[in-house]
Amino acid sequence: MSAKNTVAVLLISGALLPGVSMAQSENPHPYVGMWVTDDGHVHHELLANGRYDEARGNRESAYQGNYRVTGNHIDYVDDTGFTTDGEFINDVLYHGGMVLRRKSNPIDE
Repeated sequence: MSAKNTVAVLLISGALLPGVSMAQSENPHPYVGMWVTDDGHVHHELLANGRYDEARGNRESAYQGNYRVTGNHIDYVDDTGFTTDGEFINDVLYHGGMVLRRKSNPIDE
């Protein structure tokens, strides 16, 4: 893992910012939840503890890692050290060339 990726992992995981991960889980941002592509191929779950879990097709947990939301911007570091980002615009997540929409909670339907 490169030094840049190591620093990114430490920043996003909260290791360089003590108390950030705890605060995030106590006061989750409004984007926590499941985000899905229109074709249903990608399911991207943002967890309140600053972790994400992404399924692709039949591959459950294809990608997992940490994320950090700043305003409408999201930065990701997966568990292998790969980094990427995205933007939330009008309740749509634009990430890695994909368009993901919030999956409504079955309780809300």
